[in-house]
Amino acid sequence: MAVQAQPAINASPSPWSAVARAVALLTVAVSVLLTAFAWPSVRSSVHDVPIAVAGPAPAVRQISAALDERLPDAFEITEVADTTTAEQLIRDREVYGAIDVSSGAPQVILASAGSVAVAQTLNSIATALSQPQSRGASTAAPVRDLVPLPVDDPRGAGLAAAALPLVMGGLLAAFLLTRLVLGTTRRAIGALAFAVTGGLAVSAILQFWLGSLTGSYWANTGAVALSVAAISLSILGLESLLGYTGLGLGAATMMLIGNPLSGSATASEMLPGWSGMLGQLLPPGASGRLLRSTAFFDGHGATHSVIVLATWLLLGVLLCLASGLRRRGPSADLVSTAAQPTV
Repeated sequence: MAVQAQPAINASPSPWSAVARAVALLTVAVSVLLTAFAWPSVRSSVHDVPIAVAGPAPAVRQISAALDERLPDAFEITEVADTTTAEQLIRDREVYGAIDVSSGAPQVILASAGSVAVAQTLNSIATALSQPQSRGASTAAPVRDLVPLPVDDPRGAGLAAAALPLVMGGLLAAFLLTRLVLGTTRRAIGALAFAVTGGLAVSAILQFWLGSLTGSYWANTGAVALSVAAISLSILGLESLLGYTGLGLGAATMMLIGNPLSGSATASEMLPGWSGMLGQLLPPGASGRLLRSTAFFDGHGATHSVIVLATWLLLGVLLCLASGLRRRGPSADLVSTAAQPTV
């Protein structure tokens, strides 16, 4: 007759030292989370944001000097001769906007699709460049939005909100595939398949339902698919090589470093210090810039992001291959040893 084990209801409670360790660990964890997500937002400011100033050389130098005096180190200025060149720089995503004095009176050209935060800063500059009128009043310099956001989402809320779900989608894919699927090759193929189906679904929601994206649906789908594949495969590769340690390392890199430093809600140049540059070398930052390029700028400015994402994807594949070779080595040695005749 089987006897069912009774739960240890009289087990002694944990020592107070264990409670203290748990409290200390939780305090460190919440402090790290707050620092990771709040620090970039609180310390963000306009610095070294690339813009163009178009017009005759004396007028350009005057505007550049006025900008440097009003907002020191805020802009990295490219001086051009005419409006057409400035507009081309904006469309190519080499600058975020321009101040055009080629016709005499200044006007501000911006691209809100590139960054709402930078567009707001350029709007404030238009107010500062106000021209006096005959009755003593003044009017702000005219503003022209060369690459506007969609009418259905004029604040770019959908695109900014999509940054976290893309990261979470890649993390969730890696976690579920390691739990539900056996075999590194099958997990990798599953991640790639999910990247395609997820890209189709996410792009359709953002473009056809929410109206947050324009441009080619297939180009947007490719951008989302490459982003999800880079995140999920890199984490799968780390997990296959290091186990749960690799899974945690990959998740922390994407969530605690990559997502807060992506600059998706503002611009990478507005993040403090070197953090914006670092964010663009990680999949969350590269994916946000790539999706803006495909949706609003006909793919211009996407090369760096594609290289970053492809590198992370390739890294994940190589880690998976390295893990497979490491596991295959001892098995092959055992089989060879078993096959040898005994004397």
